[in-house]
Amino acid sequence: MRGVLLAGGSAVRLRPLTKVTNKHLLPVYKKPMIYYPLETLLKVGIKDILIVTGGEHVGDFFQLLGSGKEWGAHFSYEIQEGNTGTGAALLLAEEFVRDEAFMVILGDNVVVEDVGEFVQNFKAEKEQYKAKILIAKVKDPQKYGVVEFDGQKIKNIVEKPKKPASNYVNTGLWMFSPEVFGLLKDLKKSPRGEYEVTDVLSHYARQQVLSYSILKGPWTDAGSFESLYNATVLMKKFEDRQLKKSK
Repeated sequence: MRGVLLAGGSAVRLRPLTKVTNKHLLPVYKKPMIYYPLETLLKVGIKDILIVTGGEHVGDFFQLLGSGKEWGAHFSYEIQEGNTGTGAALLLAEEFVRDEAFMVILGDNVVVEDVGEFVQNFKAEKEQYKAKILIAKVKDPQKYGVVEFDGQKIKNIVEKPKKPASNYVNTGLWMFSPEVFGLLKDLKKSPRGEYEVTDVLSHYARQQVLSYSILKGPWTDAGSFESLYNATVLMKKFEDRQLKKSK
């Protein structure tokens, strides 16, 4: 399985911090933000990873991460022109992915747990499902893509609804079979003027070929000042617990 890390966008919510740099290069506790999603992919054995980012910052990413050799991996880079959305960014991975199932993670995702179990689940269920998402229960679902259920199945995913149908949200950690690229090519722009992966996930949900698993451990994004702070607190607490266990 290959990995795709989406690290583009203008991150207006984090201005002025992002006026001169990409948000995924900002610090979260002791590491640049992008280290956390990279480590999530590497923990499950994914060593061939494509990083999609804006052209103005690709040199900074390469200077920080290089070819992946120091990580025991191989990193490729692709440039996303403009703020065209996650759907357009993911479409740039078609040639990289080829005919393999793959995992996608948003570059501002901070996940504590090893998600290897969920990867194995997707491999086992790929005859029945074309995609899998990891979801998390949060206190403020209206800030995210909210998952609507029909019994035990996902019925829909609604971006930032005023009246959320549940407290479960789309974390931005997804697994796909390569057929997804056909749907990405047919996407229409959302009301935000972007091509959204959420629209593909909702299509799969309506077709009942979208599975899900719930993250057991803490999760946060780091795309706003509040969540960037929360991510830092989360990782400090996690490191403190690990240090206590090692003593």
